[in-house]
Amino acid sequence: MKTLQVNTTQNVMINFELANVGQRLLAFIIDNVVKFGYLYFILEVFDFNLIKDATEGDYWSAKAIDILMILPITFYSLYSEILMNGQTLGKRILGIRVINIEGFRPSIGDYIIRWFMRMVDFNLFILLFVYFYSTGYGIQLLGFIYIILIIGKCVGFFMIVFTNKNQRVGDISANTVVVALKDRASFSKTILEDIKEDYKPVFANVIKLSDNDARIIKDTYTRAKNKNDFNTLIKLRSKIEEVTDIRKPKGISDIDFIGTVLKDFNYYTKD
Repeated sequence: MKTLQVNTTQNVMINFELANVGQRLLAFIIDNVVKFGYLYFILEVFDFNLIKDATEGDYWSAKAIDILMILPITFYSLYSEILMNGQTLGKRILGIRVINIEGFRPSIGDYIIRWFMRMVDFNLFILLFVYFYSTGYGIQLLGFIYIILIIGKCVGFFMIVFTNKNQRVGDISANTVVVALKDRASFSKTILEDIKEDYKPVFANVIKLSDNDARIIKDTYTRAKNKNDFNTLIKLRSKIEEVTDIRKPKGISDIDFIGTVLKDFNYYTKD
């Protein structure tokens, strides 16, 4: 079992269990079931003759519509990981997630790089299929394209198997890894907070905090809370108010206030 070590601001090494190739392969299979389900739905529900009539037989208009219908599959992993905090449906079912190698939530740029570099081990071959399909040669070359797809996926498979951090080309380029979510304690020691999908933020000014600020706050907050160190919590709350111009509402404790700040920070920076 491979692990990723993250050094916190208190020089405490936190271990994340890396998702193994089996978990990632199963997640990939589930995601492809979703994609094929989408294709089946499109083929069964849409009347392509009606589309052809609507375009008045214009070849390129019809092909443009065909490509538009395939785009949700091509960009599936990108928008899924952005909207689902580093997870696709397959990753969520398998309990794995994409994170930055420093333990942070990846930026949108990281997700884009990660998706774009799939062309090395997968996306290029999907785009080739779309191109050949649009030119009318897709059916004749279908077998050849499927062989290339399999070879492309093998590139990613062997990268995950033989690299130290189970990274494919996209992970290496974006400085990301895929980790298992079994150890919730590990995640609690980074700036990641477990927030619900319908969470409503309270303090918009938390965006004034940097990732490093949030990490220091999280480490200090966790230690002080566990030790019932209320003096430290008061100092920490005062520092947060000074940096963000947020004022603690009356009627809530310092613990609840700081906890809300951390959740709000994660909410506003999750994308």
